[in-house]
Amino acid sequence: MNFEILITFAVATAALAVLPGPDNIYVLMQSISHGKKSGLATVAGLMTGCLVHTTLLAFGVSAVIKDNDAVFFFIKAFGAIYLLYLAFQVFRSDTHISLSDSPVPKKTVTQLFRQGFIMNVLNPKVTIFFLAFFPGFLFSETLNTVIQFYVLGFIFIVISFLVFGTIAILSGMISELVNKNSKVGIYLKWLQIVVFVGIAVYLLLSDK
Repeated sequence: MNFEILITFAVATAALAVLPGPDNIYVLMQSISHGKKSGLATVAGLMTGCLVHTTLLAFGVSAVIKDNDAVFFFIKAFGAIYLLYLAFQVFRSDTHISLSDSPVPKKTVTQLFRQGFIMNVLNPKVTIFFLAFFPGFLFSETLNTVIQFYVLGFIFIVISFLVFGTIAILSGMISELVNKNSKVGIYLKWLQIVVFVGIAVYLLLSDK
């Protein structure tokens, strides 16, 4: 078992979770509008949805890449290309982080959990991202591939929950920082590009 790969995966996951995206912006807006409890309920729903994507990946991809180096390389190459595409999309995007002043509809904790879950499960981009991201971080030559994907999924969910949960709890401070400092968007934009390109290079250089 290669713990260095797991550590690298954990660091990459944390970096990706911190960067602004539709999920953590939605969590931030719920927390600002209706309090930390609403934000945390949304986070719980989103992360529970990740279990579905992990399961699809574990049982779908494991059988395909088992003992097939060519397919495994193709999946890694696809992952690297997709991450480079995401980096290019970020490069073309505006540096402004939009925190809308319009009110977010208030919902119960159960409704927010359910909405977060459905948002995540029905988002095909999450499935594609998991397929691009996870296979390059398989960390054992002896452990069953399905188990490895679940371990990676568990790490991803725990770290993302901690980061998103922190965003919910510190929502007031974060929104104030973003609104007062116009350069925050520029810094985060280039940080996103560096993270996506760095992970893409790692995937291409990683071994099975």
